[in-house]
Amino acid sequence: MKTIALIFGLALLATAGLTAAEDTKCYEMRIYYAAEGKLDALHARFRNHTVKLFEKHGMINIGYWTPVDNPNRKLIYILAYPSREAREKSWKAFMSDPEWQKAFKESEKDGRLVEKVESYFLTATDFSPEIKPSIEKENRLFELRTYTAAEGKLEALKARFRDHTVKLFEKHGIKSFGYWTLSPGQKGSENTLIYILIHKDMESAKKAFDAFRNDPEWIKVRKESEEKAGGPLTVQGGVKSEFMIPTDYSPTK
Repeated sequence: MKTIALIFGLALLATAGLTAAEDTKCYEMRIYYAAEGKLDALHARFRNHTVKLFEKHGMINIGYWTPVDNPNRKLIYILAYPSREAREKSWKAFMSDPEWQKAFKESEKDGRLVEKVESYFLTATDFSPEIKPSIEKENRLFELRTYTAAEGKLEALKARFRDHTVKLFEKHGIKSFGYWTLSPGQKGSENTLIYILIHKDMESAKKAFDAFRNDPEWIKVRKESEEKAGGPLTVQGGVKSEFMIPTDYSPTK
Protein backbone atom coordinates (compact mmCIF):
# COMPACT_ATOMS: atom_id res chain seq x y z
CA MET A 1 0.00 0.00 0.00
CA LYS A 2 2.86 2.37 0.81
CA THR A 3 4.40 1.69 -2.60
CA ILE A 4 1.08 2.42 -4.34
CA ALA A 5 0.65 5.60 -2.32
CA LEU A 6 4.18 6.68 -3.20
CA ILE A 7 3.61 6.06 -6.92
CA PHE A 8 0.29 7.91 -6.77
CA GLY A 9 1.93 10.83 -4.97
CA LEU A 10 4.72 11.03 -7.56
CA ALA A 11 2.12 10.94 -10.35
CA LEU A 12 0.30 13.84 -8.74
CA LEU A 13 3.51 15.82 -8.50
CA ALA A 14 4.28 15.12 -12.14
CA THR A 15 0.80 16.19 -13.19
CA ALA A 16 1.06 19.35 -11.11
CA GLY A 17 4.36 20.12 -12.78
CA LEU A 18 2.81 19.71 -16.22
CA THR A 19 -0.18 21.85 -15.28
CA ALA A 20 2.03 24.62 -13.96
CA ALA A 21 4.50 24.36 -16.84
CA GLU A 22 5.38 27.81 -18.10
CA ASP A 23 3.91 28.83 -21.43
CA THR A 24 7.02 30.11 -23.19
CA LYS A 25 5.36 31.03 -26.49
CA CYS A 26 5.58 34.56 -27.80
CA TYR A 27 2.12 36.08 -28.29
CA GLU A 28 1.42 39.15 -30.35
CA MET A 29 -1.73 41.24 -30.24
CA ARG A 30 -2.10 43.33 -33.37
CA ILE A 31 -4.68 46.09 -33.84
CA TYR A 32 -5.40 47.38 -37.32
CA TYR A 33 -7.27 50.61 -37.95
CA ALA A 34 -8.89 50.32 -41.36
CA ALA A 35 -9.07 53.28 -43.71
CA GLU A 36 -12.47 54.90 -44.15
CA GLY A 37 -14.76 52.50 -46.02
CA LYS A 38 -12.10 49.76 -46.20
CA LEU A 39 -12.89 47.49 -43.25
CA ASP A 40 -14.83 44.98 -45.37
CA ALA A 41 -11.98 44.84 -47.88
CA LEU A 42 -9.51 44.27 -45.04
CA HIS A 43 -11.65 41.42 -43.74
CA ALA A 44 -11.76 39.93 -47.24
CA ARG A 45 -7.96 40.01 -47.49
CA PHE A 46 -7.60 38.23 -44.16
CA ARG A 47 -10.36 35.75 -44.99
CA ASN A 48 -9.05 34.86 -48.44
CA HIS A 49 -5.30 35.19 -48.04
CA THR A 50 -3.67 36.47 -44.84
CA VAL A 51 -4.85 33.88 -42.31
CA LYS A 52 -3.79 30.97 -44.53
CA LEU A 53 -0.44 32.56 -45.30
CA PHE A 54 0.23 33.19 -41.61
CA GLU A 55 -0.32 29.48 -40.98
CA LYS A 56 1.85 28.56 -43.97
CA HIS A 57 4.74 30.43 -42.39
CA GLY A 58 4.44 28.89 -38.93
CA MET A 59 2.28 31.45 -37.17
CA ILE A 60 -0.55 30.21 -34.93
CA ASN A 61 -3.83 32.05 -35.47
CA ILE A 62 -5.44 32.38 -32.02
CA GLY A 63 -8.38 34.68 -32.72
CA TYR A 64 -9.68 37.64 -34.72
CA TRP A 65 -12.25 40.11 -33.39
CA THR A 66 -13.90 43.45 -34.06
CA PRO A 67 -15.24 45.66 -31.25
CA VAL A 68 -19.02 45.71 -30.77
CA ASP A 69 -18.80 49.50 -30.88
CA ASN A 70 -16.29 50.14 -33.65
CA PRO A 71 -16.14 53.80 -34.76
CA ASN A 72 -12.39 53.51 -35.41
CA ARG A 73 -12.83 50.51 -37.73
CA LYS A 74 -10.57 48.25 -35.67
CA LEU A 75 -9.56 44.65 -36.28
CA ILE A 76 -7.96 43.00 -33.24
CA TYR A 77 -6.15 39.69 -33.52
CA ILE A 78 -3.71 37.51 -31.62
CA LEU A 79 -0.96 35.31 -33.05
CA ALA A 80 1.38 32.91 -31.28
CA TYR A 81 4.91 31.83 -32.13
CA PRO A 82 7.39 29.38 -30.53
CA SER A 83 9.65 32.35 -29.70
CA ARG A 84 10.36 35.98 -30.57
CA GLU A 85 13.13 34.82 -32.87
CA ALA A 86 10.72 32.47 -34.67
CA ARG A 87 8.31 35.38 -35.01
CA GLU A 88 10.87 37.48 -36.85
CA LYS A 89 11.68 34.62 -39.24
CA SER A 90 8.01 33.91 -39.92
CA TRP A 91 7.19 37.54 -40.69
CA LYS A 92 10.19 37.88 -42.98
CA ALA A 93 9.10 34.81 -44.92
CA PHE A 94 5.48 36.00 -45.01
CA MET A 95 6.33 39.47 -46.29
CA SER A 96 8.52 38.08 -49.07
CA ASP A 97 6.01 35.40 -50.13
CA PRO A 98 4.99 36.07 -53.78
CA GLU A 99 1.41 35.03 -52.97
CA TRP A 100 1.19 37.68 -50.23
CA GLN A 101 2.78 40.34 -52.39
CA LYS A 102 0.26 39.63 -55.16
CA ALA A 103 -2.72 39.64 -52.76
CA PHE A 104 -1.50 42.83 -51.09
CA LYS A 105 -1.03 44.65 -54.38
CA GLU A 106 -4.41 43.60 -55.79
CA SER A 107 -6.27 44.47 -52.57
CA GLU A 108 -4.80 47.97 -52.48
CA LYS A 109 -5.33 48.93 -56.13
CA ASP A 110 -7.98 51.43 -54.99
CA GLY A 111 -6.05 52.70 -51.97
CA ARG A 112 -4.57 51.59 -48.66
CA LEU A 113 -6.70 49.34 -46.47
CA VAL A 114 -4.99 50.17 -43.18
CA GLU A 115 -4.26 53.57 -41.68
CA LYS A 116 -2.44 52.43 -38.53
CA VAL A 117 -1.10 49.24 -36.95
CA GLU A 118 -0.40 48.67 -33.25
CA SER A 119 1.60 45.66 -32.09
CA TYR A 120 2.03 44.35 -28.54
CA PHE A 121 4.19 41.39 -27.56
CA LEU A 122 2.62 39.39 -24.76
CA THR A 123 3.74 36.79 -22.24
CA ALA A 124 1.18 34.40 -20.76
CA THR A 125 0.83 34.57 -16.97
CA ASP A 126 1.28 31.48 -14.84
CA PHE A 127 -2.45 31.55 -13.93
CA SER A 128 -3.73 31.75 -17.50
CA PRO A 129 -5.67 28.79 -18.88
CA GLU A 130 -4.13 27.15 -21.93
CA ILE A 131 -4.34 29.72 -24.72
CA LYS A 132 -5.56 28.11 -27.93
CA PRO A 133 -8.23 28.57 -30.61
CA SER A 134 -11.66 27.72 -29.23
CA ILE A 135 -14.95 27.18 -31.07
CA GLU A 136 -18.40 26.74 -29.56
CA LYS A 137 -21.69 26.10 -31.38
CA GLU A 138 -23.39 29.08 -29.73
CA ASN A 139 -22.32 32.66 -30.41
CA ARG A 140 -20.10 34.12 -27.72
CA LEU A 141 -19.18 37.64 -26.67
CA PHE A 142 -15.53 38.34 -25.85
CA GLU A 143 -14.27 41.06 -23.57
CA LEU A 144 -10.77 42.51 -23.80
CA ARG A 145 -9.75 44.02 -20.47
CA THR A 146 -6.59 46.02 -19.82
CA TYR A 147 -5.44 46.91 -16.30
CA THR A 148 -2.82 49.50 -15.45
CA ALA A 149 -1.36 48.61 -12.06
CA ALA A 150 -0.34 51.25 -9.55
CA GLU A 151 3.40 51.78 -9.33
CA GLY A 152 5.14 48.69 -8.01
CA LYS A 153 1.89 46.73 -7.61
CA LEU A 154 1.69 44.57 -10.74
CA GLU A 155 2.87 41.46 -8.85
CA ALA A 156 0.26 42.04 -6.14
CA LEU A 157 -2.40 42.44 -8.82
CA LYS A 158 -1.31 39.20 -10.49
CA ALA A 159 -1.32 37.43 -7.12
CA ARG A 160 -4.93 38.52 -6.53
CA PHE A 161 -5.94 37.17 -9.91
CA ARG A 162 -3.97 33.96 -9.36
CA ASP A 163 -5.34 33.25 -5.88
CA HIS A 164 -8.86 34.64 -6.08
CA THR A 165 -10.17 36.60 -9.07
CA VAL A 166 -9.98 33.88 -11.74
CA LYS A 167 -11.81 31.41 -9.49
CA LEU A 168 -14.46 33.97 -8.62
CA PHE A 169 -14.98 34.77 -12.29
CA GLU A 170 -15.61 31.07 -12.89
CA LYS A 171 -17.97 30.92 -9.92
CA HIS A 172 -20.12 33.60 -11.53
CA GLY A 173 -20.13 32.10 -15.01
CA ILE A 174 -17.38 34.26 -16.50
CA LYS A 175 -15.01 32.16 -18.60
CA SER A 176 -11.34 33.08 -18.89
CA PHE A 177 -9.73 32.84 -22.34
CA GLY A 178 -6.23 34.11 -21.60
CA TYR A 179 -4.15 36.35 -19.34
CA TRP A 180 -0.96 38.14 -20.40
CA THR A 181 1.52 40.80 -19.38
CA LEU A 182 3.44 42.93 -21.86
CA SER A 183 6.79 41.36 -22.65
CA PRO A 184 9.83 43.23 -21.24
CA GLY A 185 11.17 46.21 -23.14
CA GLN A 186 7.80 47.65 -24.14
CA LYS A 187 6.17 50.76 -22.77
CA GLY A 188 3.93 49.71 -19.87
CA SER A 189 5.52 46.30 -19.39
CA GLU A 190 6.06 47.05 -15.69
CA ASN A 191 2.40 47.81 -14.96
CA THR A 192 0.06 46.23 -17.56
CA LEU A 193 -2.15 43.16 -17.32
CA ILE A 194 -4.21 42.18 -20.38
CA TYR A 195 -6.84 39.48 -20.45
CA ILE A 196 -9.82 38.22 -22.43
CA LEU A 197 -13.06 36.92 -20.95
CA ILE A 198 -15.94 35.08 -22.61
CA HIS A 199 -19.64 35.75 -22.04
CA LYS A 200 -22.85 34.50 -23.58
CA ASP A 201 -24.05 38.01 -24.41
CA MET A 202 -24.01 41.57 -23.08
CA GLU A 203 -26.85 41.01 -20.62
CA SER A 204 -25.25 37.95 -19.06
CA ALA A 205 -21.93 39.80 -18.84
CA LYS A 206 -23.55 42.61 -16.87
CA LYS A 207 -25.36 40.22 -14.53
CA ALA A 208 -22.23 38.16 -13.94
CA PHE A 209 -20.08 41.18 -13.11
CA ASP A 210 -22.75 42.62 -10.82
CA ALA A 211 -22.81 39.31 -8.94
CA PHE A 212 -19.00 39.18 -8.87
CA ARG A 213 -18.61 42.72 -7.50
CA ASN A 214 -21.21 42.08 -4.78
CA ASP A 215 -19.78 38.71 -3.76
CA PRO A 216 -18.73 38.93 -0.07
CA GLU A 217 -15.64 36.85 -0.85
CA TRP A 218 -14.52 39.34 -3.53
CA ILE A 219 -15.22 42.32 -1.28
CA LYS A 220 -13.10 40.71 1.45
CA VAL A 221 -10.28 39.76 -0.91
CA ARG A 222 -10.16 43.19 -2.50
CA LYS A 223 -10.07 44.94 0.87
CA GLU A 224 -7.35 42.68 2.25
CA SER A 225 -5.18 42.91 -0.88
CA GLU A 226 -5.37 46.71 -0.91
CA GLU A 227 -4.65 47.00 2.79
CA LYS A 228 -1.60 44.75 2.37
CA ALA A 229 -0.36 46.78 -0.63
CA GLY A 230 -1.04 50.13 1.01
CA GLY A 231 -3.67 51.24 -1.49
CA PRO A 232 -5.53 50.29 -4.68
CA LEU A 233 -3.71 47.89 -6.98
CA THR A 234 -4.71 49.79 -10.13
CA VAL A 235 -4.39 53.48 -10.96
CA GLN A 236 -7.49 55.63 -11.14
CA GLY A 237 -9.21 54.95 -14.46
CA GLY A 238 -6.78 52.10 -15.02
CA VAL A 239 -9.37 49.45 -15.96
CA LYS A 240 -10.37 49.43 -19.63
CA SER A 241 -12.97 47.12 -21.17
CA GLU A 242 -13.84 46.51 -24.81
CA PHE A 243 -16.46 44.00 -25.93
CA MET A 244 -15.66 42.14 -29.13
CA ILE A 245 -17.25 39.70 -31.54
CA PRO A 246 -15.23 37.14 -33.51
CA THR A 247 -14.91 37.52 -37.27
CA ASP A 248 -16.30 34.82 -39.55
CA TYR A 249 -12.74 33.66 -40.34
CA SER A 250 -11.54 33.58 -36.73
CA PRO A 251 -10.43 30.15 -35.45
CA THR A 252 -11.90 31.23 -32.11
CA LYS A 253 -15.65 31.83 -32.06
